[in-house]
Amino acid sequence: MSDQNAPRLTHLSSSGEANMVDVGDKDATRREATAEGRVIMAPATLDLVVSGEAKKGDVLGTARLAGIMAAKRTHELIPLCHQLLLSKVSVELAPDPALPGVVVTATARTTGPTGVEMEALTAVTVACLTIYDMAKAVDRGMRIEGVRLKAKSGGRSGDFRVEEFS
Repeated sequence: MSDQNAPRLTHLSSSGEANMVDVGDKDATRREATAEGRVIMAPATLDLVVSGEAKKGDVLGTARLAGIMAAKRTHELIPLCHQLLLSKVSVELAPDPALPGVVVTATARTTGPTGVEMEALTAVTVACLTIYDMAKAVDRGMRIEGVRLKAKSGGRSGDFRVEEFS
C-alpha cells in the first residue's frame, strides 16, 4: 500500500495539528449507530436497582434520561465533533442476573453529512456512569466495561456490524 492510500486520522492536518473535518460537501444521508456497554455489579446491587428502591431513586429511568441528554450534547463534550440534528436517540437498559449487571444499548439517528457513532457511544457511557453514581453507595466495586460500537449504517463508508459479545 502506498503512503497515499494508507489509513490516516481524519482529525489531523497534514502537519499533525488537530482540526475539525469539513463535511460541507458530503451528501446528507440517513445515518444510524448503535453502541453497547455493561455495568457489572453485585447481585444484591442489581436487585436494588431493579426494585426501584435505591436511595437516590429510579436508577434505570434516570440513566435512560441521562444517556439521551448526553447524546444531544456530544459536540460539547468531545472535541472536534460536529453538532448534529438528532432525529432519534433511544437508550435501553436490560438487567441481566447472569452478569450480574445491566446491559445498556443506545441508538442514535440523524439525516446529515456525518455519522452518529459518537452520540451513541456517549449515550451509553453516560448512562453507565449514571448507574454507577446512583448505586455506588452500596457497591463501589461495580465495573463499567465493554463499551463499543455495535453497528452503524449510512454514509460513504457503508454499514458496519460487530459480532455479539462472547
